[in-house]
Amino acid sequence: MNPRQENILFLIVGSFLLALLFSIIPVPDWGTHIRPQWLALIVIYWSLLNPEKVGITTAWISGIILDILTANLLGANALSLALIAYITLNIYQRTRIFPLWQQSLVVFGLLLIEHLIHFWIIGITSEITPGYEYWLQPVVGLLIWPWLFILMSEIRHRLSGNL
Repeated sequence: MNPRQENILFLIVGSFLLALLFSIIPVPDWGTHIRPQWLALIVIYWSLLNPEKVGITTAWISGIILDILTANLLGANALSLALIAYITLNIYQRTRIFPLWQQSLVVFGLLLIEHLIHFWIIGITSEITPGYEYWLQPVVGLLIWPWLFILMSEIRHRLSGNL
C-alpha cells in the first residue's frame, strides 16, 4: 500500500473513531435531541466519496460497535446504518455532482430514514414513543452537513494529495 492509500485509510478509521467518540460523549438532557447523528454522517460521507472502501459492511460493523457502546438493542444502529449505506451506494454517482445545498437535502432524507428505522424499533420494543424533539437530530444533521463535508474534504485533500 502506498503512502497516499495509507493516509486515506488512516483518515477513514480516524473519522469513524471520532464519530463513535462524539456519539457516546455524555451531554446534558437538553442536548440529547440536538446531538448530530455523527456516525450516520460519516457513513454517508465516506459512502459518497470513497464507496470502494466504505460500504454496507463497514456501516454494519460500526453500527454494532455503537450498539455495544451505547447499550442499545444489538443490531438497531447496525440495521439503520447499513440501510443508509446501501441507499447512498446506489445514489452516490448522482449525489456527488449536486451542489452542497442539494446534497444536504439528500443527507437530510437519509438521516430521516435512519431515524424512522429507530422509531420503528422503539415502537416494537417499548411503550414510550418519543415526542417531537426526537425529529430534531436529522434537522441538525442537515445544518451540519455542509460544514462537515467541507472540513472532511479539506483534510482528505491535504492528506492524500487530491485522492
